[in-house]
Amino acid sequence: MEVKIGVQFAARELVIESAQSPDEVAKAVADALKADLGILSLVDDKGRRVLVPADKLAYVEIAEAESRRVGFASL
Repeated sequence: MEVKIGVQFAARELVIESAQSPDEVAKAVADALKADLGILSLVDDKGRRVLVPADKLAYVEIAEAESRRVGFASL
């Protein structure tokens, strides 16, 4: 699935492809926002860990990964 993270005062958003379920990501975001000095920690498909301070989060968009369409018949 694809997770887009907007960070305050950053020109670009972070885009992560993750094997975590949407519920797991939503719980991680909620837990990070509840903690006093919370840090959102997610792991992408390649095993890399992304850490974002919760107080700098602008938004988090959680979307199911689309299967890639190939050819003219997929229009």
